[in-house]
Amino acid sequence: MALFIEQGAPVIVQGMTGHQGMTHTARMLTAGTRIVGGVNPRKAGTTVAFDVQGSSVEIPVFGTCKEAKEATGAKASVVFVPPRFAKDAVVEAIEASIELIVVITEGIPVADSAYMVALARQHGVQIVGPNCPGLVTFEPSDAPLPGVNLGIIPQDIVSYGPLGLVSKSGTLTYQLMGELSDIGFTAALGAGGDPIVGTTLLEAVQAFDADPNTKVVVMIGEIGGSAEQEVAAWASEHMTKPLVAYIAGFTAPEGKQMGHAGAIVSGGKGTAQEKKQALEAVHIAVGETPGQTAQYAREALSQVQ
Repeated sequence: MALFIEQGAPVIVQGMTGHQGMTHTARMLTAGTRIVGGVNPRKAGTTVAFDVQGSSVEIPVFGTCKEAKEATGAKASVVFVPPRFAKDAVVEAIEASIELIVVITEGIPVADSAYMVALARQHGVQIVGPNCPGLVTFEPSDAPLPGVNLGIIPQDIVSYGPLGLVSKSGTLTYQLMGELSDIGFTAALGAGGDPIVGTTLLEAVQAFDADPNTKVVVMIGEIGGSAEQEVAAWASEHMTKPLVAYIAGFTAPEGKQMGHAGAIVSGGKGTAQEKKQALEAVHIAVGETPGQTAQYAREALSQVQ
């Protein structure tokens, strides 16, 4: 299996007929993602036409994930479902044995996220998100199939290269990709900034470390929680590749939520400085700015090539 998802894997979109679903399904199709169906019980049996590089592509709409899976063999689902319905949508995808579920939706109650993440782990299903920009993989220009774009990450920021990126922040994902666009990436994964996520920073770092095509890993963390410290503890004994990091939120006041549900410092814990110290204590370079982090990635790459 390729990094996170196979090339050419069939993908469905839950909430495809909504505004966001329509917009990003068209973009994912243009990127080369193999979208084979949408899910909306109220529009089952219809099709939706998308303009893909001047050609019209008809995508069928199914009533349930189970029907979509049976008809298309879907391996992954991208969820653009409003917060109050997101739990049911994800549970439906899990019960249909969809292997990878990318949850873009923001504002899902923590209890709902906890339930669906626990259920996914019981069923051996990987969730990316929620409240994330998604996942994009890249392939060399001479590869038989393009990479896979699942979510809202712009495909044309960068091309294939030796870097791997995992981030809690959507906008900083795009910024670091832009800073390193001349080098390129094997994949970029937006883990999401909620307190509970399906794929943690550590799990993504471990996947990149095991990938033979990824030479340097870039991690973007932020205040709140202890995910970055967990990465530091694992990397100190097991990491085989260079890892560089950036932590957002050095100026964040204690007790005030900063953008993400998980981005809050409480009781003096989860500060950017605390995370920086934990990473630097195990010799992981932490940039003061995204630009400096990109420079650290360049220097690390030059030492392994």
